Amino acid sequence: MSTPADGHDLAHHGDREVGAGLVDLAVNVRAGTPPPWLAARLAASLGGLAAYPDGRAARRAVADRHGRPDEREVLLTAGAAEAFVLLARALRPRHAVVVHPQFTEPEAALRAAGHPVHRVLLREEDGFRLDPAAVPRQADLVVVGNPTNPTSVLHPAALLRELARPGRTLVVDEAFMDAVSGEPESLAAARDVPGLLVLRSLTKTWGLAGLRVGYVLGARGRLAALERAQPLWAVSTPALAAAQACMEPAALAEAAAAAHAVAADRAHLLARLREFAAIRVAGAAPAAPFVLLRVPEAPAVRERLRALGYAVRRGDTFPGLGPDWLRVAVRDRATTDAFVTALAAATAEGATGAAAGAPATARLPAR
Repeated sequence: MSTPADGHDLAHHGDREVGAGLVDLAVNVRAGTPPPWLAARLAASLGGLAAYPDGRAARRAVADRHGRPDEREVLLTAGAAEAFVLLARALRPRHAVVVHPQFTEPEAALRAAGHPVHRVLLREEDGFRLDPAAVPRQADLVVVGNPTNPTSVLHPAALLRELARPGRTLVVDEAFMDAVSGEPESLAAARDVPGLLVLRSLTKTWGLAGLRVGYVLGARGRLAALERAQPLWAVSTPALAAAQACMEPAALAEAAAAAHAVAADRAHLLARLREFAAIRVAGAAPAAPFVLLRVPEAPAVRERLRALGYAVRRGDTFPGLGPDWLRVAVRDRATTDAFVTALAAATAEGATGAAAGAPATARLPAR
């Protein structure tokens, strides 16, 4: 669906970086998932495949989880990516704005539907923080991620609220919000923000990329318009079972514990990255299960890392970023320590001008 736009390959995603034998630091899905209990629930749902999917129970479970009294304020989708396509099909924006750098599918879907897209580019020197004043007042559709992929910046909910106004659809992509401990800046339960639609995904925390399940939260009328653009039975029976299971109290507690662990593992990764004087981390306080790095000679470093067994995500396919950016997923401490050793070798090779293909020596900078 996605096509190159203004030199940025909007179709490029982290799964393209992964290969046999590589440690995956390119895809932002939590390792070791789905958990056995969830896999068992999915297996049990297969007995109902002869019937058409019935999403009522899952829709009610999602509404309850986010404190919404009406299940019609929930639309289940085949992943958050489908929601962007539905938005592009159902809406007729005159002035669509996508706040970048961020996940490229919203812009790709809008362009594929024939809608011109205006980009608002957040700046590195501002820590990629949102400035509501940078969004044109005439914009009738605004899309922003929170926390934002790939910058890992968590925007204050109060700033996002400033983007809302009558006649505007405000889309907040919260695909990674359940990986933020406590979800302090989430708008998922907000019912007082005009034109607000919040997108969520089960992919990242639960490891369900292949299942395709997500949902949209918002006012009934706006969701009804999206639902009319959605094919019948778009969400499969196993996906509905997953949605219902992941809203249960035990699952929410597990997700909260996972978010806490991600925060600790991210702190360890950031501490190790401070050993590299030439590498800069985007944003003042990364909040997602990944970090964005500015690395000298990043394309060459990325290839050297692949040779050493590590896949990381190139950043230049995101509008607003250039070739010196790499995105790295947060993993456990042992994986991080091994990656840092490889990163030291990959960056040292470039600094010393080692011959291509020569064995790299893992040489850590001084602490």
